[in-house]
Amino acid sequence: MASSGMIKFTVVLTCLAVIASHAEAAVSCTGVLNSVAPCIVYLNGGGIGPIPPTCCAGARSVELQTRTTPNRQAACRCLKPILNSFPNPSAVSTIAPKCGVNLSFKITPSMDCAAIH
Repeated sequence: MASSGMIKFTVVLTCLAVIASHAEAAVSCTGVLNSVAPCIVYLNGGGIGPIPPTCCAGARSVELQTRTTPNRQAACRCLKPILNSFPNPSAVSTIAPKCGVNLSFKITPSMDCAAIH
């Protein structure tokens, strides 16, 4: 029979695992939007011209923030509403490749955030 100490240890370990899994999905819109803020000048220019190095740094930051499915979906929900405010919304999808960043999802005005995995 399992000892009382072992049962308590297992319960605590399980609780920590649950807490950690919820903390992992804690990407914030503020963090995502602050990361992409340096890209606004490029996007307001229709995606023409060089991408500022600070924009590429922001794209790398988004990549780091979106390593899990819940975080990718959360970032999608943050970014999708603002895409159509730029003259060429599809220019957003050119940033990651031009910066050498490998996002695991493509940012487009028509993206389905629930379908991102």
